[in-house]
Amino acid sequence: MQNLSPRHVKTEESLRLGVVSGWYSTKASGTFVSGPHDSEADCLRKIAEIDPPPPKDTKAKRAA
Repeated sequence: MQNLSPRHVKTEESLRLGVVSGWYSTKASGTFVSGPHDSEADCLRKIAEIDPPPPKDTKAKRAA
């Protein structure tokens, strides 16, 4: 699990960083993982694809 989050990079910052303005998925360290995406929703979909939530533990529920 990478704990990715969406981040919007505006035009001014994109020029400084040398990237295209848009939404990026980032690690906690600030490292870009994917992007740019057209919208926050697109970015969140990519995050779910890259870093899916952990599966539910169905064995624990059956034992309870």
